[in-house]
Amino acid sequence: MTFVRTWAGTAARIVLAAVLGYAGWVKVQDLTEAGRTVALYQFVPEESAQLVGAAVAFVELALALLLLAGLATRAVAAVTALLMVTYIAAIASVWARGMSIDCGCFSSGGTLTGGAERGYVVDIARDLAFLGAAAFLITRPRTRYALDRWVLETKER
Repeated sequence: MTFVRTWAGTAARIVLAAVLGYAGWVKVQDLTEAGRTVALYQFVPEESAQLVGAAVAFVELALALLLLAGLATRAVAAVTALLMVTYIAAIASVWARGMSIDCGCFSSGGTLTGGAERGYVVDIARDLAFLGAAAFLITRPRTRYALDRWVLETKER
């Protein structure tokens, strides 16, 4: 059973790294657009949205690199889980307020002309799955091909 959990954790770590890396990379390519997308959520003042959009992009990239390396896996998974909870809450809030926007998770985002209900359900379900993967890593951070393992073994010697 430990063998299966270790490989499941490895898969969760790699999937989260790929998702966060791609999402962060897309945002870094156009930080102005990332800020504009944050402004669409109407959570922060427009003047702060640019900074928040850039910060999110670089945080996602940093988390992706740490997950890919398997370094500080439990802590990084906890931050990832908090990020996913934030994303879920933001999407649910936009939905509850009757707004129609693209989440901007893997694109530049924007205002949608048609109804976004189906998109919100898919976005929330996807982020819940990522939250589950992060929660799994919080409880079982030891995975294959991770620097954590090497660091912990070196400390114990």
